[in-house]
Amino acid sequence: MARTAEAAADWTALAGAARACVACPELAATRQHVVVGDVPASGRPRLVLVGEAPGATEDETGRPFVGRSGMLLDQLLGEAGLDRATAAVLNIVKCRPPGNRTPKAPEVARCSGWLRRQLDLLDAPVVVALGLSSARWFLGPRTVLAAVRGRPHEVDGRAVWATYHPSAAIRFGPRGAPRAGLLADLTAVAGSLGGAP
Repeated sequence: MARTAEAAADWTALAGAARACVACPELAATRQHVVVGDVPASGRPRLVLVGEAPGATEDETGRPFVGRSGMLLDQLLGEAGLDRATAAVLNIVKCRPPGNRTPKAPEVARCSGWLRRQLDLLDAPVVVALGLSSARWFLGPRTVLAAVRGRPHEVDGRAVWATYHPSAAIRFGPRGAPRAGLLADLTAVAGSLGGAP
């Protein structure tokens, strides 16, 4: 119990520091919120879901994956037998890039320290990298999503699963390969975690 309280205090301090970050002047000037991430109220997460960057709805609310992509993610997590309430949900970059553009390499580099500290604090055994930007952050800049999906990769003592971003599943529609692949990968992750928390 003391460890959970200590981790929460550290998380609160980290979140407060992140919300004041102005390391990326363009992002700091256009954001409404720094989207630090969601963590389970119950303590250590069973897994961490890591996307690319906040979108418009996330920037408005200050919470990750709450727009259309988040609704689909929640639905597919449920279909796979996972509960978002037991997961931490983060992004590589904590501020919305203007026009939802892909974050620039210097922005990712400046924001990487926040994500590394979050991962250390949360200490989850499994990470799901959602989309190519996230997969490349964990597995290297030459990562090809099709080549790394469907199995875990050990990174810093964690099992990292790379899969499609929910926005790709939306773009290709309900019968598209990204949606089916995302569901299959989440189902495999659920199987690797075993039974109920």
